Amino acid sequence: MDRSAAVSRVLFHVLFLNLAVALAKIVLGLVSGAVSVLSDGLHSLTDGASNVVALVGVKMARQPPDADHPYGHRKFETMASVAILLFLLLVLVQVLMAAVERLPSPSAPAITAASFAVMGATFCVNLWVVWYERREGRRLSSEVLLADAHHTRSDLFTSATVIAALVGVKLGIPILDPAAAIIVAGFIGYACWGIFTETTGILADEIVIAADDIKAVVQGIPEVVGCHHIRSRGSADHVFVDLHIWMNPAMRLDEAHRLSHVVKDRIMAHFPQVKDAVIHIEPPPPA
Repeated sequence: MDRSAAVSRVLFHVLFLNLAVALAKIVLGLVSGAVSVLSDGLHSLTDGASNVVALVGVKMARQPPDADHPYGHRKFETMASVAILLFLLLVLVQVLMAAVERLPSPSAPAITAASFAVMGATFCVNLWVVWYERREGRRLSSEVLLADAHHTRSDLFTSATVIAALVGVKLGIPILDPAAAIIVAGFIGYACWGIFTETTGILADEIVIAADDIKAVVQGIPEVVGCHHIRSRGSADHVFVDLHIWMNPAMRLDEAHRLSHVVKDRIMAHFPQVKDAVIHIEPPPPA
């Protein structure tokens, strides 16, 4: 199974679990009248929606390079992560509006033992999903899986907050219900920021591999006098590198060309995530 197919398989598994969790919370929120539980359910529902968006992005990212996309379609997966961010922002606004509306005159929702059972079960499911997605995201070097795990991880904090609020409501403090919804919004905002910083780094061509690490590999080749102008960009598993290497001016052109391929092969062998490396040959500076 190739990488993209493996990422899709993980997303299908997680999609089923996220939809089940969201449905359970939304039904509980509607039946009990707890705005915090309903907000948490809407938050969980975006997990399923983001899974669908991610599946579309991964499918597009599998397409090979073509005339219009010579670097491939890998950034479509990153763009899917941005779509997850947009879903989160939408839910953030909805949760805040519902919580602020309820704050002035909070009413006690109907909290039963079944409420705690449902919230506890969904918490355990989310805990497993986060562990599973993060493990597979690191193994497959997939930023969309890691972003989605980051999204789902916020559900753990929100669910814990909601459970604590339900305990407070049960003890006769109804204002904890809308207050918990506002805390849920805070966790959602934090998840938004995490995904934003991860995806913008890729889309803005932030450095992926430290220049000194590449330099150490290149200067391990005896014929190379030195190197500079080292740049890298892309995602964690799909990196492009370009650099200038210094060679003896007396070296024949065909020999210099052969050596540039040695440098490229050495870089790609040392950093398997590098998909291509462009080597510029030049004489060393006068100094």
